[in-house]
Amino acid sequence: DGPAGSGKSTIAKALANDYKILYLDTGAMYRACALKALEKKIDITNETEVEELIRALSLEVKYENGTQKTIVDGADVSDAIRAPEISMAASTVSRYPFVRLKMAEKQREIASDMSCVLDGRDIGTFVLPTADFKFFLTASPEVRAERRKRELESKGYTVDFEQLKEEIVRRDQQDMNRAIAPLKQAEDAILIDTSAMTIEEVLQAIKKKIQEKIRCPKPMKR
Repeated sequence: DGPAGSGKSTIAKALANDYKILYLDTGAMYRACALKALEKKIDITNETEVEELIRALSLEVKYENGTQKTIVDGADVSDAIRAPEISMAASTVSRYPFVRLKMAEKQREIASDMSCVLDGRDIGTFVLPTADFKFFLTASPEVRAERRKRELESKGYTVDFEQLKEEIVRRDQQDMNRAIAPLKQAEDAILIDTSAMTIEEVLQAIKKKIQEKIRCPKPMKR
């Protein structure tokens, strides 16, 4: 779990790859909902309109050659959901209880079938509260904005750093203050500030904690 730009998706993918298990990008599911709403010109601030749209939405998560594909109403939207304007829209639609419950249900269904790594904002607190290993990644807004800027520019988008940083802070506030399953660190999650860490350093820190827990399991209750 963690806010936008904290490195959770990058780390989750790397962990899943190293452990040879499934990676599930839960954020892609909310982005898909937002994309469809914008395409249909739905007022995303109108909860009733969004709920009606999502009720009829066909959303599938498929895996091809180890890569997650997000399919909406039969169309692969894996690239389209990464457009800059989708981020805030996804944060908005994800505030609605119906949307979160529907997406969480699908995420639990996938996680119940196999070992996997999930990343999001409420995995440890709401989606999978009994997960074996929980981590909460964070970083300063400046670092997160710079990371996001590099990511978008690598995909051909032109972005303004200050505007991006402002949007990230605004999204943090929106995600932390939503009524259902807000962004927050689970009580039993390990906090890692990735601001001054490399990807490999974060990976090693998480793997170390996992190994420590495996070697020292909690005593069984009698």
